[in-house]
Amino acid sequence: MKKFAVVAAMATAFLGSTAVYAADVEVIHWWTSGGEQAAVSVFADEFDALGEDKWVDTAIALGENARAATMQRVLGGDPPGAAQFNPGRQYEELIAAGLLLDLTPLAEAEGWDEIVRPDVIAEPCHIDGKWWCVPVNIHSEAWMWASIPAFKKAGVDLPTSVSDLVAKAPKLQEAGLIPYAQGGESWQLNAAFGGIIIAELGIEQRDQLLRDHNQDIANSPEFTKVFETFRELKKYSDPGSPGRNWNDTTNLVLTDQAGVQIMGDWARGEFGVAGKKPGVDYACLPLDSANPFVTTGGDIFLFFKQDDPAVEAAQLKLASTMISPRVQALFNVAKGSMPVRDDVDMSLADDCMKLGLEILKDPANVVTSANNWLSNDTTGQMQDLIAEFWANDDMPIADAQKRYAEILATAD
Repeated sequence: MKKFAVVAAMATAFLGSTAVYAADVEVIHWWTSGGEQAAVSVFADEFDALGEDKWVDTAIALGENARAATMQRVLGGDPPGAAQFNPGRQYEELIAAGLLLDLTPLAEAEGWDEIVRPDVIAEPCHIDGKWWCVPVNIHSEAWMWASIPAFKKAGVDLPTSVSDLVAKAPKLQEAGLIPYAQGGESWQLNAAFGGIIIAELGIEQRDQLLRDHNQDIANSPEFTKVFETFRELKKYSDPGSPGRNWNDTTNLVLTDQAGVQIMGDWARGEFGVAGKKPGVDYACLPLDSANPFVTTGGDIFLFFKQDDPAVEAAQLKLASTMISPRVQALFNVAKGSMPVRDDVDMSLADDCMKLGLEILKDPANVVTSANNWLSNDTTGQMQDLIAEFWANDDMPIADAQKRYAEILATAD
């Protein structure tokens, strides 16, 4: 309660009086699947329960669509109260243009510098000594989600790596199963490819590739192996892959029609909504069990400057709510992600979240999100190339690898 007293005092000072004001805070986000809706409802319900101010929900399917709608609103002079983004370079121009609410006073009052971890999660929001956004979770996008009944039916053990999955795929296929379920949207394909990069190259070489644009690595035999592995997975996917969204692809695994999906830990929310239990119905597996890692993407919320002091006071209250210990625990359990602070009650955490947190303890296992280094344009070029490579079995691996190297060489 002490934290909310601090926020209330800040809001009162901001309003300039002790009168009670009620404000609506419109929040744009892209959480539309069953598990995602359950998670975002935590934010909405907990904020509304504080009284007076209200969460106004604007859900827009797909991240790129939600971000585009947000930017149109902001540039048109009608910004929402808050909007979901991914950490990285997506909002540089908003900071430069002075369009975001400075959250630094709130962050200093609540000690965000001390509670948000690891540093790679705080850094995209904490820029030049100021806090411009609220990190709400740690998402690792590189997990194998496996159907335990599917592997039992095929008579093989769960895979210990992507290469092991490829080796066991024929047995799954012989059992009438889809060995590898892959959604056909370009971001899904690029995310799976990115996970395989880490598993094949290791964290250090992967960072040199994507952060430093190292051309020796981009043209190396080791990077060729990444393309080869991805093409092998394509052989064991199903005809329904093109254009399929991620949660419909997850459904193939949770209904035991498919063996494995490579997807972020948000998939765990879908298993939870369906009543599935880790270790019984499904398994969450590192892409390389011998050298496990967690990528550190996630979701952040930006708060836009408003003309109405009551709305800005409510924005501060919402920002504080999102990062509070109770809400961090409830939200991340529902979402499938990990909390950005380690002082929360994780008694509700399941085995998958506990595994992720255990891997996260060792800094050597922590992978910085490529979004911290790559612009939207560069990421878009990569997504287009990987989607084309997946769709066109006749594209020579050498040609795809050369084009990938060229994208990095000209990246801004």
